[in-house]
Amino acid sequence: MTILLAQAKNIIEASLAKGRDLGLKPLSVVVLDDRASLVACMSEDGVSQMRAKIAHGKANAAIALGMGTRALMNRAEQQAYFIQAMNGLAGGDMVPVPGGVLIRDPSGALLGSVGISGDTSDNDEAAAVAGIAAAALSAETG
Repeated sequence: MTILLAQAKNIIEASLAKGRDLGLKPLSVVVLDDRASLVACMSEDGVSQMRAKIAHGKANAAIALGMGTRALMNRAEQQAYFIQAMNGLAGGDMVPVPGGVLIRDPSGALLGSVGISGDTSDNDEAAAVAGIAAAALSAETG
């Protein structure tokens, strides 16, 4: 099972709405399926140039290692060489800071991941979690 385009669009729209509610800087949101293929991506007006790539790196890191990027950040603090090696294997497309969140269906099956970049990592993660919840799915950050 994998995330559907309609679900990805709901996640993105709700994540962006949460960002506006919180007064965050412009965001980029990327949704990947369970095999790390791009399902949807949107960037708000005024978002800086690298944000979509950073959001992709967060989503990709979560899917690639099977854990939210908050957990990956904690692991990077303990095992920096391991995370650096994994990023090398991923071609540099892993960003191990909060904002990459796994998406699970109500039964716990992995559907994909969302990555958000634009504000602080904690705020990016909060917007991602809100977007996933709005789509009646479960978020896994750690």
